[in-house]
Amino acid sequence: MKGNMQSWGPNVAQIIEHARVNSPNVEVVSRLVSGEIHRTNYSEVCIRARKLGSALLKKGYKEGDVLASLALNSYRHLEAYFGVSGIGAVMHTLNFRLHPEQLVYVINHAEDKIIFVEVPFIPLLEAIKDNISDVQEFVVLCDKGEIPENSLNNVISYEEFIEDGDENFIWPKIDEDAACGLCYTSGTTGNPKGVLYSHKSNTLHALTAISSLDVSSDDVILMVVPMFHVNAWSIPFYAPLVGLKIVMPGMQMEGQPLYDLIDGENVTFAFGVPTVWMGLLGYCKSENLVLSSIKKTVIGGSALSLSLLKDLHETHDIDVIQGWGMTETSPLGTTNLVTPEMREMPKEEMYQLQLKQGRACYGVELKIVDDSGNDLPNDGEAQGHLLIRGPWVIKRYFKAEKDATDKNGWFDTGDISTIDQDGYMTIVDRAKDVIKTGGEWISSIDLENAAVSHPDVVEACVVGLPHPKWDERPLMVIVTNGNSLSKDDVIDFLTDKVAKWWLPDEVVFVDELPHGATGKLLKYELRDKYENLYMEN
Repeated sequence: MKGNMQSWGPNVAQIIEHARVNSPNVEVVSRLVSGEIHRTNYSEVCIRARKLGSALLKKGYKEGDVLASLALNSYRHLEAYFGVSGIGAVMHTLNFRLHPEQLVYVINHAEDKIIFVEVPFIPLLEAIKDNISDVQEFVVLCDKGEIPENSLNNVISYEEFIEDGDENFIWPKIDEDAACGLCYTSGTTGNPKGVLYSHKSNTLHALTAISSLDVSSDDVILMVVPMFHVNAWSIPFYAPLVGLKIVMPGMQMEGQPLYDLIDGENVTFAFGVPTVWMGLLGYCKSENLVLSSIKKTVIGGSALSLSLLKDLHETHDIDVIQGWGMTETSPLGTTNLVTPEMREMPKEEMYQLQLKQGRACYGVELKIVDDSGNDLPNDGEAQGHLLIRGPWVIKRYFKAEKDATDKNGWFDTGDISTIDQDGYMTIVDRAKDVIKTGGEWISSIDLENAAVSHPDVVEACVVGLPHPKWDERPLMVIVTNGNSLSKDDVIDFLTDKVAKWWLPDEVVFVDELPHGATGKLLKYELRDKYENLYMEN
């Protein structure tokens, strides 16, 4: 027997329509490429998204077409999120940090017909234009007359493109499983893989994110996480749903401009990866400043360190919410909210719990299995391959011939994890990054977190290298704050923090570590560079 309720097929454009009716005057603040602060509101974003959608249809673009953006976080990019997807086309967000060869690959693999491009990124496209001949049009996200001289064909400004669009355009009805957005993994090896989101998956994900991230109706959100990366963690969808002011910093991510923006716009809730926070907190420390308006932050993308957690909580009185997910999970899989029980705990005990990746969001299932696929217990001790399934988890990569899940719908995340009796999941390591030494496992993440708790260590990376006796042994690569530090200093500091056999055989000091397009450490580069270090010695 079926229920007697009405059917509903979500179109993500309904989200911005909802905001226009319920939160029309709530601000959307962007720092433009020029450094100017631009202000609009949800009513204007909605009307201009309608104009964009209708203009695209007039130009002959249609449902199922893949239209790309190579852009910063800005109000125009937000309009494109809804204007493109709202007509049934697919919003493909390009990562401007990709290597040119990978950029060519994803543009051609997706068969992008348009690229909405930010002015600073025009040279990126000029350099590859002969290899992306299927792109029909380049829409520069600027006013008329602001397009610089360039060698691209069929170039038009965004404002000119939408000027004849219909302000009263009505969004078409779209199948709930119709494709909505496309984001490619920034795989460290091989070609990136496309993850194709649907209107239903993005809508359900946004609704769940509101409770899973403890979003309040009076929050002011700093959206540092880029809009090219997994739908900016769904902020462009749930912020208008709730009616939240969005603040976007543009290209100026350094400490001072970021602090000034936070302070000037009274930001209460900030989202970003650890590297952004390290720069901002370093500036605050040097200038003796406190982030007084921020109450909460969500940190994801890479593991949260104890030193960063302590600084945010003890110096700035910010509640830290750790989130875990991936491009394939839209991205939310787990969140670790600060609970009333945590606040009653001794501080160090609370911190240890906060360092876990958290509990599954509603709608998501998690489990861990051994190498043979057998279920492992949720006892906080057993370590296994982390599997996930849910309505916003990938089933098949874009244009792939077979599913990425097993016969029961489980997707292997590639992480080695534990799950405790209370449902808290902890990433031990990426399966490919676990260091296997003498039949035992060493967590590179735990070693890195121990190292960065040293006051002179800015960043640390640990990789396993081939060893003639132990299969693999750890190498630690460190960036310091400029103070003198030796291998012996590091080993002495780590001695009471990790097991003796976990201690790295060598410590190398560098000026910077290699990072990928989304800020993650490129461990394979360090493995390749130092591959024979222990074998030769």
